[in-house]
Amino acid sequence: MTRSRESRTLILDAAERLFAERGFDATPTMAIADLAGVPKGLLFYYFPTKTDLLRALVGERLDLDPIDTSGLIARGDPARTLLNVTGRLRELQSESAVRRVIVWREHRTHPEVRDRLRDYRAELQAIVERVLGASILHPIAARRVRTAAAAWVAIITTPTLLDHVGGDEPEGDGAEDAVTGPAETADLPALADLITAGLRESAA
Repeated sequence: MTRSRESRTLILDAAERLFAERGFDATPTMAIADLAGVPKGLLFYYFPTKTDLLRALVGERLDLDPIDTSGLIARGDPARTLLNVTGRLRELQSESAVRRVIVWREHRTHPEVRDRLRDYRAELQAIVERVLGASILHPIAARRVRTAAAAWVAIITTPTLLDHVGGDEPEGDGAEDAVTGPAETADLPALADLITAGLRESAA
């Protein structure tokens, strides 16, 4: 990693930590520069405004590239496939404050975050649709798979249904505490069964 690339990464790391802890509006750029160990002028060189920093953070760190779908497909069991995808998303969520906190806290008030979240959901739906289709062993209309995928993504990315990670108490509307998972995690298998009921061979 080049020195300039390292400095930029340090700034993003610091911003991720502080935005998660304090919120975007309550975090001064000086605090980000101090935590990153860089001059404030260098922060503004890479990110002319704090909004540019937020945009870069969610743009670069809210992605689905780390997902390897090959091990998520349970052939003949679309409900298990949905649960496998959600389990992998939970793992990614636990590793990233952007996924776990920032995007859900800031999307209501910052259009750039809302736009990235919309794209993220579209990317997620494409992944769910692909693995779900691969799990079904009989011919089925593509629209059925698409509808089921859309319904599942709606369930696992609806902030009002999210559970709390690590036992933290929610702040605000509670949306900042998780990226995936309805409030009652035990309901996920039942929800997966419900969503995939229309994908069974008798319903094809």
